[in-house]
Amino acid sequence: MTQIDVNQLTQAKANVTLTQTLLNQAIEKANSDPTLAQEAMKQASSEISSALSAVTQAQNTVKATPLE
Repeated sequence: MTQIDVNQLTQAKANVTLTQTLLNQAIEKANSDPTLAQEAMKQASSEISSALSAVTQAQNTVKATPLE
């Protein structure tokens, strides 16, 4: 039976949650502090990359597992 790496998916979920927080911060600060908004967007982008990496690793584990 194929095992999905739940830890990888949990990590991806945490990255997405942090991304949401950072994007909300960027939206809130867009007019009052564009520099802070830009930094939040950069961090959000990094979190999206990390989430995608974690999901890809979980998918690759499933694909590499032989079917029984």
